[in-house]
Amino acid sequence: MTAHLDGAPTVLDSARHHLVPGVAERHRIIGAGAVEATANGAEVLLSNGRKVLDFGSYAVPLFGHRPPTVVEAVHRALDEMPTSTRLLANPYAARLATRLAQTLAPDRLTRVWLGLNGADVVEAALKLAIARTGHASALAVEGGFHGKSMGALALTSDPERRKPVQGFLGDVRHIPLEPDAVARALAERPAAALVFEPVQGEGGGRILPPEVLRQWSADARAAGTFVIADEIQCGLRRCGPMSVAVEAGLEPDAVLLGKPLGGGVMPLSAMVSTEDLYAPLLADPYFHTATFGGHPASCAAGLAALDLLDTMGDVFAAHEAPLGQWLGALHEEFPDMVAETRAVGLFGVLQFATEAQAGLTILEAGRRGLLLAQCLTAPTVLRVLPPVVTTQDQMKSAAKSLHAACQAVARRTSA
Repeated sequence: MTAHLDGAPTVLDSARHHLVPGVAERHRIIGAGAVEATANGAEVLLSNGRKVLDFGSYAVPLFGHRPPTVVEAVHRALDEMPTSTRLLANPYAARLATRLAQTLAPDRLTRVWLGLNGADVVEAALKLAIARTGHASALAVEGGFHGKSMGALALTSDPERRKPVQGFLGDVRHIPLEPDAVARALAERPAAALVFEPVQGEGGGRILPPEVLRQWSADARAAGTFVIADEIQCGLRRCGPMSVAVEAGLEPDAVLLGKPLGGGVMPLSAMVSTEDLYAPLLADPYFHTATFGGHPASCAAGLAALDLLDTMGDVFAAHEAPLGQWLGALHEEFPDMVAETRAVGLFGVLQFATEAQAGLTILEAGRRGLLLAQCLTAPTVLRVLPPVVTTQDQMKSAAKSLHAACQAVARRTSA
């Protein structure tokens, strides 16, 4: 047990007084008064000695917690170069950029900008597109989520979080999921970029049809609008391929990666783009920079994570069918409560009839040792995000816990 986390009440009290109180209270409820102590693989050990399976964490621990090769790579980087001078070349950043450029679409996506979180690379891509085209306007998709910093929030389809700062947000039109939506919008006035998630994360795990995305991308390119695929949550094989957009033949001008890119150990994100979109940075190297972008330890983690992806294809495939099967069984047993289920790769979705049922299921599952993630802008939907290292026994345990949680919620809400 980690000594400094033994006093869970002190930790929770400190969080309530000095961090965000509402978040601290949610943590207290889900943990039943316990806090995180340590973790390994798909399991998290709590301060009270309980173990829980982590199928939440917003898609970050794709490789589980503390994957040994990633941790070892970070240790080596910390021993060699724990930070970058920013005045000399950083070997870790250069190696990671080369690896990413060679991984997604080496004939087109040859330039890389590195950040620490998803919103970083959303901001970078949007800023570059506006500077390159001269159009201070963008298109995004209804239900999409791209972050909460100002440019990213402008792209995010979340009226409640946009409203307090609406006057400071840029010109973004949110289009419906219709094949001619991009053509119609661009006929009205030009836009610098079309930004979309091939599989929406916070928006309920909605899968945007590839044929619609192909039409949108073609219409955007014809109008001189850059195509930006936000795969911060769905990329890196979470939903199957390394890049959903590239695999679907969309020919994006940029693919945005994050969350598991740091191996679940370090914060790391990347924009992998064409030379054309990157042009403002070729003209002015300091047009867009970040002090800790390309941090050596983060890049070392990213390189180790990409090594894992190269060797784990069969493991991903082994989990995909069982996830869809046991989620689908919940819809069959509780059709009035579990309105819909779907799974693409290791991204599972449970859509409930009401927001209250979804919230209660998180609590009931947590009590039974399973952590799940609720969708921020689609609160009737829970994401089920197993790490690829989850064992078959752990998958069975998770299925059992979720079934019991649904039974408990069904009893409570039908009484």
